[in-house]
Parts: sequence; C-alpha cells; structure tokens
Amino acid sequence: MLEFIQLLKQRYQAVLTQQGNELVKTSYQQRIDQLILAEAFIRKGLLIDASQQPLLHMAVVGPTQAGKSSLANVLLNSSAAGVSPLAGYTIHPQGFCNGVSAQDCNGLQRYFGRFQQLQQAQLSKDRHDCYSLTENTTDSGLLPHGVLWDTPDFDSIDSATYREGVIRAIALADMVILVVSKEKYADLSVWDIMAAVEELHQPTIICLNKLVEGSESIVIQSLKEKWRQARTDEFPEVVSLYYQKPGGLPVWPESRRQLLNQLANKVRHDKHARLEQELLRRHWQTWLEPVVAEHQVLNDWQELVDLMIRQAMESYQRDYLNHPHHYETFQLAMTELLHLMEIPGLARVLAGTRKVLTWPVRQIMKLGRKRLHMADSSYEIALLNQIAEHTLIQLSDKLLDKAEQSQWWRQINSVLRSRRQEVLQDFGLAAKDYHLSFQQDVESAAHRLYYKLQEQPVVLNSLRATRATADAAVIALTLQMGGIGLHDLVIAPAMLTVTSLLAESAVGSYMHKVEAELKQNQFNTVKQALFVESLRKKLLQLPEQLSMATHFNISPDRLRAAELQLTEKRHGLRLL
Repeated sequence: MLEFIQLLKQRYQAVLTQQGNELVKTSYQQRIDQLILAEAFIRKGLLIDASQQPLLHMAVVGPTQAGKSSLANVLLNSSAAGVSPLAGYTIHPQGFCNGVSAQDCNGLQRYFGRFQQLQQAQLSKDRHDCYSLTENTTDSGLLPHGVLWDTPDFDSIDSATYREGVIRAIALADMVILVVSKEKYADLSVWDIMAAVEELHQPTIICLNKLVEGSESIVIQSLKEKWRQARTDEFPEVVSLYYQKPGGLPVWPESRRQLLNQLANKVRHDKHARLEQELLRRHWQTWLEPVVAEHQVLNDWQELVDLMIRQAMESYQRDYLNHPHHYETFQLAMTELLHLMEIPGLARVLAGTRKVLTWPVRQIMKLGRKRLHMADSSYEIALLNQIAEHTLIQLSDKLLDKAEQSQWWRQINSVLRSRRQEVLQDFGLAAKDYHLSFQQDVESAAHRLYYKLQEQPVVLNSLRATRATADAAVIALTLQMGGIGLHDLVIAPAMLTVTSLLAESAVGSYMHKVEAELKQNQFNTVKQALFVESLRKKLLQLPEQLSMATHFNISPDRLRAAELQLTEKRHGLRLL
C-alpha cells in the first residue's frame, strides 16, 4: 500500500505542474497534502511494528509567530530550540530526545524516507528535505520520555516550500501540542490543519500563548467554537500561557506540570493499524477520482477498438471468405488434391510441360512445400492490409469526433497518427506469417478429401481421368494468356471442372463440410493472430505512450491490487 500511495502522490505532483485550471490545482494540492499525510502515517505504522517498545513522539505545531520554539524550550528546560523574532525562522522538523538517546531513534531515517538527518547546525534555509535530531542534556519535569518535535509553521508565505516536513512531523506524533496566540487562534490555516489530522486521533492539548490578563475566558470560548466547527471529537485541555517578563518565555502553570504525562497515557500504538485503514478509506474515492475517470476513458477506448475490430472482421468475411470470386484458400486445397491424384506415366509428361510453361498449379505446389513468396501474390494478404489501413482511418475519424470531450482523446489521436505506420507494418508482417503457416491447414484439408475419395474408387478414377483433361485445358489457357495469378485459380478451368465434379459426386457433402470447417478455422485464425494479437494489442498499448506529465497512467490491475489490500485482515480484523 505504501508504494501505491507514493505512486499516486507522484502522479498528482506531475499532473499538477501541467494543470491550468486554478480550482483543479487547489483541489490537487489538497489531495497531495493528504497523500503525504497518509504516506507518513503508513510509515509510522511500519516504525511501530519494527519496535518492541515504540518511542513516544510529541509535536509542537502552530502558525507563524505563535511561540512554538519558545514553548519547546520551556518544555525541554533548555535553549536547544532556536528562536527568532522573525517569522518562518524554523523551516525544518527538529527533534529533541528527552530521556532517550539518539541511538534509540535509529528507525527515524526509514520513516522520513528521502529526508536526510543532519546536525541541527547543518540545517540550511536552502534545503528543505532534511531534519535534525538532538539529545536534550537537561532534565525536564514537564515532558514524558520521548522525542519532542519543534515544527515549522504552516501559514507563512514560504510555508508551501517546506510544508511536507510539517506534515511528516505531525503524522509521526503520538501527541499534538497546538500552540496559538490570541492574535492567531482564529486563522483559517490553523483549523484547516487541525481538521486534516483529526483522523489520526492523536491526544491533543491547546496552548494559548501570549495572553494578557482578562482576555483568557473570551478567547477560550471562541476557541471552543472554532474547534467544534473544524472537528467532531471532544474539545481538548487548554493551557493558558503568560509571558515571564525577564526572560521573555511563556510560563507553564504549576498546576499543569503532569498534564503531558497524563496525556501520554492515552496513547495507544495498538490501534494504529485500524486508524491507518480508516484514514485510507475516508479519502480513497476522492483520491482516485481522476484515476477512475482515466479508467473509464480507457474502457471507452477498448470498446471503440473492439468495435473497429468487429467491423474489420465483417469486411474480411464479406469480401474474402464469403466472396464467390475472391476466396482462394479452398482452391489451394484443391490444387494439393490434384497433386495427390497424379497418374503414373501421364504425370511425368504433364509435369515436364508444366515446368517449361511455369504452369500455375506446379508453382502453387512448389510454394506450398517450400513456403516461399506465396503471400506476395495472395489476394487475401492484399485485402487484409487494406482492411487494417481502413480500420485505422475509421478509428482516427472516431477520435476526432471525441476530441471535444477531453484532452485524453486528442492526445490518443496524436499518438495514433505518430504510430500508424509502425502498427500497419507489424500487421503486414503478421499477415504474411499467418498466411504461410496456414498452408498446413490447407494441405490437411486436401488430404482429408483424398482419404475420403480413396473410399470411393469409382469416383477417384473418374476424377483422375478428368484431371488429365483439365491439365490440358489449363496448359492451353496458359499459352493463350501468358500465365495466370494465384487468385485466378478461383475461375481456372481445372479448378472449376474438378470442383464441380467433386461436388456432384458421392463425397460432395463431405467436400462442403471440409470447406466450411476450413473457412471457419481460417476466420478464427485471422481474428486471433492478426486482429486480436497484432492490431488490437497494438492499439490498446497506445495509451501507455501518453505523457506521464498530463495523465496518471495507473493501470486498473494496479488499482485493484491496492484496493485488495484495503480488505486484508490486519491484526485479526477485517476492515472492509
């Protein structure tokens, strides 16, 4: 699931850079933030599973100039967190180990992924994909043992550049310490982020900082209203913080010294797997809207291609298999049958004559055995290539009609135009391969007829006699016409004479059966070998050539595999 969420996030980021619609861009950016949060939360689950005693992580979060770093120093009883009067001073997640060593945090690098762990002094404003981890050397009476994270703001002008670090730090936290001031508590950005992390079910407290005497009750009441508008869970504890004038630091109330330790007791790592699945399920359909839309278009594309293939097969059947003057395949079987009916003695004389005159039947038999150049003179091959070309022309016309529906149809039409010659060339080669390999079926049909004739000696001898006369007629025709082509066998006197006599004989019905079976086998072979395995397969692969920058290009199979993980039993509980 982690790999799929990362893939989906990357696709959103790529498509976002090419998106011109501002409303769509805003929506996509929101989904990217959600996916970063989900990815980080899944990573946290892996971190928990890999540890026998998971560390406690606490995150100090809030808007700019709310006093987050100052509060972190108060909680740590140190000055480890850097502070500045300038907004946006902290731009990296900075972790401080309290009561634990940095060695206990080895798994954090795997959690942060591409983010690099650096020393606090090495953090640079020119680089945002990093974090620091520092051991706190002082004793804190306010914090439980664990790691306290001082996080960047999420509302400054530049926060978009380091927002991912904020989200990763928040997702890692088992507890959240929200810091707001009386000037900042009502900002929309505060409640947007708090609404976004509600599904993580982190125990939370609110620190109301920079208070002045007399304003506390009014602000807290307003805080409650903001919380109820943004979230559905119970309003958390509020800690009111007043500044200590000499040091300029907020003062933690003595009555709340155990508050964070008490909050830590509410952390339940054993619930993480269920919360992780709930988070994914909540956003799944929204995240996948553009992917599903692409799949629908892909389905429409497949239906359109299948329609074109059906029409192509109808043309092939009408203009070749069922055409009385163009169907040459069965006549090839008849030439093989003529060869099988050779009469000793007479055959030698006729064979010599055919060799001199390049008699077509002899050429056919020679090609039938050696499989050389037969496809070059075939009407069937010429027709198949013509049908393939006509199919692509029709398909392109259909795509032009759909171009107004979406950018996808315009781009797939462009890909089709650029790959058209390649598709036709591959189809032509496949057609030749089919035609040569199918001669085995032709010979098989001829042998079946000959074996049947052997059961009827009178018919066989009669045909042998007729065959000699037919050979003479063909030789005469060849002398007059200067030779005939392969497709002219359909109307050649030898073929007409033998076919007619065979049809009127006792094996006539069997001949029609063999012809029908040969024709059906040919139809199925052409459909599968040429129009399905070659043309259809090539056309269905065209969407893979679309730009990754403008399309998600996540296959239905990959999506199904990810959705299957949402139904897996985790920790004995079936979640969907």
